[in-house]
Amino acid sequence: MKTFGLIGYPLGHSWSAVYFAEKFRHLELDDHAYRLFPIENIQGFPELWKTYPRLMGLNVTVPYKQSVIPFMDLLDDAASAIGAVNCILKSPEGKFKGYNTDAYGFEKALRLKNGHQRKNALVLGTGGASKAVVYVLQKLGISCHLVSRNPAANILCYKTLDEAAFTAFDLIINTTPLGMYPNVESCPDLPWDGAGSHQLFFDLVYNPEQTAFLQKAAARGAQTENGLKMLELQADASWEIWNKSQL
Repeated sequence: MKTFGLIGYPLGHSWSAVYFAEKFRHLELDDHAYRLFPIENIQGFPELWKTYPRLMGLNVTVPYKQSVIPFMDLLDDAASAIGAVNCILKSPEGKFKGYNTDAYGFEKALRLKNGHQRKNALVLGTGGASKAVVYVLQKLGISCHLVSRNPAANILCYKTLDEAAFTAFDLIINTTPLGMYPNVESCPDLPWDGAGSHQLFFDLVYNPEQTAFLQKAAARGAQTENGLKMLELQADASWEIWNKSQL
């Protein structure tokens, strides 16, 4: 059985196994399987491959997109530039190459909403997914500012972000897990009265379909998009990578 999977912790929210099970069924690949591997510590990465010798590739989700990099033998250009990996290919020789398909998925999904025409983006969060988003925004020439709970150089703080500053952004992207199932009532602390119809709110969370973040934005007339299309696109990109004959 050719095995693929997802590492992260926890993984109760993941949709990937369902998506790939349907893909394998559609392609009539009865000898393929996709499994969830909720490892509690990234140091368990090498043991996972020993336990599952037929494991050929992995997706990576929070909190390991950055901490998995030291285990890689090679990185593709995007993963190297971003500093985060969400897809891994193992060669027949046992070498690991890390890729970043989040950037590909986000850019394609953003273009479908004409978000690539926006001028000034606010990115919520500073983790691995945030790095992929910033990489894409810079590629598209969109000005971007990061927001974090912890103030730092060139990073805004939620507590000091006021309505006047907030309304100036025409693209707001949530890269944090806030609002993800089962904590569906959590939401980034934003000056919501500054939101309006001139803005596009993009949530990388896809479960639930309408997060509290998107609901608050829609209630103020803003355009919204969840992370499902991005997830589908990055998953398809991962599948293409895993079908490569070599690194």
